[in-house]
Amino acid sequence: MNHLVVFAHPNPKSFCKGIVDSIEKASKEKGDNVTVRDIYEIGFDPILKPADFEALQSGNIPEDIKTEQDHVKWADVITFVYPVWWAGLPAILKGYVDRVLSYGFGYEYVDGAPKGLLTGKRALLLCTTGTSNEVYAENGMHNSMEQTTDIGIFNFCDIKVIGHRFFGAVPYVSDETRKDYLSEVEKIIKDKI
Repeated sequence: MNHLVVFAHPNPKSFCKGIVDSIEKASKEKGDNVTVRDIYEIGFDPILKPADFEALQSGNIPEDIKTEQDHVKWADVITFVYPVWWAGLPAILKGYVDRVLSYGFGYEYVDGAPKGLLTGKRALLLCTTGTSNEVYAENGMHNSMEQTTDIGIFNFCDIKVIGHRFFGAVPYVSDETRKDYLSEVEKIIKDKI
C-alpha cells in the first residue's frame, strides 16, 4: 500500500505534526510505504497564476505541480492533516488543491458534466480545531466542512473519502485526551487503510 500524507501546518511542533508522526508509525508497522509531503517545509507555492493556466492547457505542467501530481499518482491512499482555520482548509492547502488537483489531472468535463479522473484513490482527512466537536456538530460546521471538502473537492475528483475526523478543542483539552487522539489516529490507520 502506498500512503501519501499531505501535511499543512506551519509549526513543526504542532499537534498536527504529532498526528503525522502517529500515521508514519502505524503505516510502517503495517508494512505500508509512506511518504510525507510537508507543504510548508517544501515551500509549496499555493498561488495559481495565469501562467499556470496556460501551462496546464498546453500540457507543459510546471515542475512543482508535476512533482506533487506524481506523488498523488503513486498513492493508493492520501491522508490530509491540517488545522481548521476560518471553517476551512489553510490557504496553503487550498492552493495545493487548486494547483495539484487541477483540470486534466483531477477532473475534466465530458458533455458539460464534470468527471473525476482519480478513480481508485482514497482519502482520509484528519484535522484539528480549536472549537469543541460538540459545538461544531451542533451548529452544523462539521457537516459544512465535509460538504465542501469531501464532496466538493475529493468526490468531485472521484477520490473516495474513507474518513474525516475532527480532533476538537486541541489547545484546550488535557494531555491525556491528546494522547487518546493520537492512539485513535494509529487505530484509524490500522483499521481503515
